[in-house]
Amino acid sequence: MNERLLIVEDEETLCESLKRVLVREGYAVDTAGNAEVAFEVFEKGFYDVIITDIILPGITGIELLKRIKDQSREQIVIIMTAYASLETAVEALRNGAYDYVVKPVLHEEIKQIVKNALKQGALQEENFRLRRQLERQYDLNRIVGESPAMQKVMTQVREIADSQDDVLLCGEIGTGKELIARAIHLNSNRAGGPFISVNLRDIVDDEAEPVLFGHVKGAFAEALSARKGLFEEANGGTVFLREICDLNSGLQARLMQVLRDKEIRPAGSDTVVKADLRFIIATSCDITDRGKDRVHNNEILDKLGKVTINLPPLRERKEDIQPLTEHFIRKYSRELCKNIERTDTGVFDFFLGYRWPGNVRELQNIIERAIILTEDGVISPEHLPKHV
Repeated sequence: MNERLLIVEDEETLCESLKRVLVREGYAVDTAGNAEVAFEVFEKGFYDVIITDIILPGITGIELLKRIKDQSREQIVIIMTAYASLETAVEALRNGAYDYVVKPVLHEEIKQIVKNALKQGALQEENFRLRRQLERQYDLNRIVGESPAMQKVMTQVREIADSQDDVLLCGEIGTGKELIARAIHLNSNRAGGPFISVNLRDIVDDEAEPVLFGHVKGAFAEALSARKGLFEEANGGTVFLREICDLNSGLQARLMQVLRDKEIRPAGSDTVVKADLRFIIATSCDITDRGKDRVHNNEILDKLGKVTINLPPLRERKEDIQPLTEHFIRKYSRELCKNIERTDTGVFDFFLGYRWPGNVRELQNIIERAIILTEDGVISPEHLPKHV
């Protein structure tokens, strides 16, 4: 083990006893006799877990906890005290302590708490790594699109990302609506909250209400226990609803209530739940002709129409075909462990003359297929589907 711990305790006998116990567990352990020294040590190094007494000479362990959390919200801190009171425990936990231990500290107890804390830290680190990876992937400067049409989309995303406005994304299937929705979320002040993507086309009408809104026990025959819906699960974050046209008129009316009031009423319940949500709603159907579209509740269109982003089809942004092709070649060359040296110039001739009914998604699939088929590191017209 290479995990580093810091013990902050002015009672020398207890401090040394805890250090011996934890060193025997394989941890590297430093100690400090007061909060001021502990904070100086913390600022100079990295610790997986800090264990501090509350009553210390000078500033208290609670004040040390606050200072540490101001510097690093992810730092795991365990509080020890000889004064077992609910108020002290609540104050420590409210200020970000991982756990609370009452003296006299049992060795087996502190070993188990540290072990659990380290597991929590590993999960936090993995989540942080994945979040950073996602943020890089959806960085607006990394999204491929050199055409004026896509530059306009990126400008709109930058302008509205940090607002609280709900957003309507319009575009044909395969134009990248989920990519833009995730970019909006990850470039907003909601980036730390959940992003829940729901394809309404995949939900049967009878299942839509409990899936989206949740239900109470006994709301219907199969409701043997209460369950949160996806809207409530997304509290504090963003809900991305795809294909709003496929939601029936009754549920569109209920959705409008959520958009307007930010309140959720689970199926079978007489009470509402407040929810801090931002909605990004996507459609590939034509919403310009209200007589023909399948959005039954025009209030939805009126509300979302204030912030609408139209994603252009690939045939209208042909300047992006080559950079997108090169991007997908790099992506699938890595994933498929193929060394692609070049693309035959004839390939781009076919690409520029093709209508791309499946848009960027179709281009992505065609490049992946071509890389699988090529054996000499050169993508040629023979590796393309015949219809292209």
